[in-house]
Amino acid sequence: MSELTQSKQSELLEKFLKSFKSKPGGHIYRVRISQIVASGSKSLIVDFNDLLIHNVDLANRLLTEPDEVLESFKKATVETLRTENPSYAEKIRNDLTVRIRNLQDRVPIRKVGIEHLDKLTEITGVVVRTSDIKPLVVTAAFKCVKCGHTNQIPQDKMILRHPRSCEECEEVRNFELDEKETVFIDYQVIRMQELPEELPAGQLPQSYDVSLVRDLVNITRPGDRVTLTGIVRAEPEYSQGRGKLRVFQSIIEGNYLEVMGKEPEIIHLSKEDEALIKTISNEPNVYERLIESIAPAIHGHETHKEAILLMMTGAPRQQLLDGTTIRGDINVLLVGDPGTAKSELLKFASHLAPRGLYTSGRGSTAAGLTAAVVREKNGMMMLEAGAVVLADLGIASIDEFDKMRTEDRSALHECMEQQTVSIAKGGIVATLNARTSILAAANPALGKYDDYRNITDNVNLPTPLLTRFDLIFILRDKADMARDRELAKHVLEIHRTGKYVKSPPIEYETLRKYLAYARNLAPKLTPEAEDKIMDYYLRMRGMSDENMITVTPRQLEGLIRLATARARIMLHEKVTEDDAIRAVSLIKRMYETVGVDVKTGQVDLGVLHGKPLSERNLLELALDIFKSLEGPEKKPVEGNRFVEELMGTGKMNNDEAKKMLQTLNRSGAIYEVKPGSYRKL
Repeated sequence: MSELTQSKQSELLEKFLKSFKSKPGGHIYRVRISQIVASGSKSLIVDFNDLLIHNVDLANRLLTEPDEVLESFKKATVETLRTENPSYAEKIRNDLTVRIRNLQDRVPIRKVGIEHLDKLTEITGVVVRTSDIKPLVVTAAFKCVKCGHTNQIPQDKMILRHPRSCEECEEVRNFELDEKETVFIDYQVIRMQELPEELPAGQLPQSYDVSLVRDLVNITRPGDRVTLTGIVRAEPEYSQGRGKLRVFQSIIEGNYLEVMGKEPEIIHLSKEDEALIKTISNEPNVYERLIESIAPAIHGHETHKEAILLMMTGAPRQQLLDGTTIRGDINVLLVGDPGTAKSELLKFASHLAPRGLYTSGRGSTAAGLTAAVVREKNGMMMLEAGAVVLADLGIASIDEFDKMRTEDRSALHECMEQQTVSIAKGGIVATLNARTSILAAANPALGKYDDYRNITDNVNLPTPLLTRFDLIFILRDKADMARDRELAKHVLEIHRTGKYVKSPPIEYETLRKYLAYARNLAPKLTPEAEDKIMDYYLRMRGMSDENMITVTPRQLEGLIRLATARARIMLHEKVTEDDAIRAVSLIKRMYETVGVDVKTGQVDLGVLHGKPLSERNLLELALDIFKSLEGPEKKPVEGNRFVEELMGTGKMNNDEAKKMLQTLNRSGAIYEVKPGSYRKL
């Protein structure tokens, strides 16, 4: 085959395009070439397996000598196109590209090396950066200053090649680039990185820059998972004043790019798997068995495991006719004492999810979590995806959530509700998808959770962020002899045997497949489920004092998400009354801990939305007393006298009255005009 001439090679490939039939019996490439004319396209997509069936030698030569074979393929396609439409064939003769897909051997990004140089290779990865689109010179037109002749110089390197001499007058120096006569094509660089689930433990992810031209540009965004066919090249690096260096950099010339489907395709289900999943779903107590299978190495925490299980499936994301989207992903926050296995729950969730990422708040910035614009060495601006964008349609586990800087944490507001990341920097304005469930863990501000303080006093998190979590649970480390004995026996048994104390009812791999199957269901609400959800919502809205903040429509949507997620878990086609009851039960368990005002002992969601009714009433009382003390003349009020008046109401002791004075001063309601004297704003 090595003696095969270019013309003979083109003849064989033309025969393949004209004669190859698929199993149904059609000439698929003649049909595709007809579609090129109809659609005005400039590329033909060829399946490598078809060429392999037709001519093994040609297929193998395509892998080892792609430049030569692709050029022959281009000529063969133009000749075949001439029989369909001669004028269009002549028009796109220079722009036509043959794209190859579905190579038999896919190479992991980590394994791409010098043995793949100048060979056709297929890789899979996640796009982490994309540059803006720039014109790339294909044929440069240089006008000779001396005689005015235009010299057309084909370009195949990144450094612009000038003519050695004028074709007419043999001038060697004075040339000007004529942009109007120069031929440009669209050019973009993307960076592909190893898929997170394929990354070996403890290794840094490997990445490759990929150059895309013509119709491949602008079809992928950061966060997309793509399959790429391309030719690996070694490009020289330059040192200023020294020319080329010995060290070259690898880049892949993209030939074919395909964005993978929206849903994670990592877990493939066979018919046997589906049969097993349906068998499990019909077993008694399947819901409890699934909860027990979540993080089996961790003792107890059934409520928190149930929340993680529901988060794994979530509810279907809905898009209304006007383009508005309704979030289906469930966000969960775990607040707890040190040593209560929060991090282990987070890591298990990120491993179990088909697409999961684990990160720690201390080492994460706003740009690292969402997206950033970075400048490359060549001056090109590139858009780089962060953790929540890379975890699109999956789960992002963020540990040490309270340790993040406030400005970094505020970047999550948009992605937790709108499920997008918007960025406008360096001339790049973009909105990226971040359809991600957030599972976060935070430690109490004072080390251990204080039962006599509300959650906002215990956790250093802003109110707008707290309200975006569908479920918030507290993990307390309380001394209980019986429970401590059970926990100690559990931990000792694991350390002694290196195995689970009790085997999980559903094996890890089976559980992953079960959850992946459940995520494809879209159960509809039944009237019975709607009644249960509405009854609970209206009961919570109408409870206690009219000034008390109870549930909001955001909590109602969260309740619907939880009920739908439970129906998915049970593989129901409809959200049943039982699903709604379990969702209400989970929400109740949350409100009984984080939603209770510690001063009154009543459920008051004001503790999550700012201040509970009891605190707001005391603030109003304090401001009324301050107003009466300053009188119509607005005189400065002595701090000691104000404290005495507050104590005189009988609703505060000395410490609480002093704290109220500090709170009003810090909030800006009053200010200190001189030491010990205050005035109202």
